[in-house]
Amino acid sequence: MKLFTCIVSLTFMVICHADNIDKNAVIQGYSNEASDPEGNYQFGYETSNGIQFQEAGNPAGVRGSLNYVSPDGEHIALAYTADEEGYHPVGDHLPTPPPVPAYVLRALEYIRSHPPPQLKDATQQQK
Repeated sequence: MKLFTCIVSLTFMVICHADNIDKNAVIQGYSNEASDPEGNYQFGYETSNGIQFQEAGNPAGVRGSLNYVSPDGEHIALAYTADEEGYHPVGDHLPTPPPVPAYVLRALEYIRSHPPPQLKDATQQQK
């Protein structure tokens, strides 16, 4: 149910965003293959203002993509999967975490090479 809610919310946001871009946009292409007995489905649409959306899924998960031009003129391309492990979006416009600072990497390496005594004993007993 959470997956369905995420997908519906994403689609709704795109539709609202599209309304702000071009209120006179029309659907130029639409395909909808209803769910088969195994739960597989596929649909997609394309509008006159450049929005393209495709999605396919089954009970195990969903995959899809969305393309549009932002109000700033930036081309937005979003691909995603959603399954039992969660929602996984991929796109150049999405924020990324900063790199791990060098001092943190050095600290982790030091900890790995100098384990506490109780861990040393446990690892030696396992060998």
